[in-house]
Amino acid sequence: AGREESDTDIVSLDSCASAFDPLFKNLPAAMASTSAASDFYNVDINDTRLCVLRRYQNLRIIGSGAQGVVCAAHDTLRDEQVAIKKLSRPFQNVTHAKRAFREFKLMNLVNHKNIIGLLNAFTPQKTLDEFSDLYIVMELMDANLCQVIQMDLDHERMSYLLYQMLCGIRHLHAAGIIHRDLKPSNIVVKSDCSLKILDFGLARSAGDSFMMTPYVVTRYYRAPEVILGMGYKENVDIWSLGCIFGEMIRGGVLYPGSDHIDQWTKIVEQLGTPSPLFM
Repeated sequence: AGREESDTDIVSLDSCASAFDPLFKNLPAAMASTSAASDFYNVDINDTRLCVLRRYQNLRIIGSGAQGVVCAAHDTLRDEQVAIKKLSRPFQNVTHAKRAFREFKLMNLVNHKNIIGLLNAFTPQKTLDEFSDLYIVMELMDANLCQVIQMDLDHERMSYLLYQMLCGIRHLHAAGIIHRDLKPSNIVVKSDCSLKILDFGLARSAGDSFMMTPYVVTRYYRAPEVILGMGYKENVDIWSLGCIFGEMIRGGVLYPGSDHIDQWTKIVEQLGTPSPLFM
């Protein structure tokens, strides 16, 4: 048996800032770490202050959560609309630092049409000692799958969306990566039905030799192996996709458990008790 996954894996809090440095250097575009202070400006939106490169104008918040805020903006350099994600206090503890590091690293490495692309990344701080804010620039999509599920989708569109989800996850798994947090809000869609998977803060290498934490995947999309605290691999992503597809057909959550025990109960009520071989 491998060791249990812990908060000291991947990157420690003391070294997290320096761990980002080579990733910034590997990006194709000039990063903010080499930009002058005059290249930035502050903008206050609602109760959020952002300090962004001047090339990004007309910011408006399109989403927010525990991990930070996401703004739509116009990139005047490329003349296109983009999404800018400001990670909320990414280095306040080791858990947040790990999520920020994973998301930035994987977005920088993975290249597939059904996985959100990293266009740029920057920080307004000038030294590693000051490094506290991280901004990630991504492609701007039109809606997330939560919104799309509420629409009256025909069989053709539904099949095409599922096909793209499977293509994206197949690419991740082929690269040895488990997403571990697939849910409708982490899947975004354009008006032409093109689809991309995002949010790699909980992603992990499939080859890591330890018992992975059960505190992954939003409850409704959590596989039995995760609920029971068993070891798991790429199959947890496939379960999550099955739950998402069932939700698209049904128009509502497939297994809406109120806690992890109720979640397990609802799964067993529909699918039956697992065989001894599973346990």
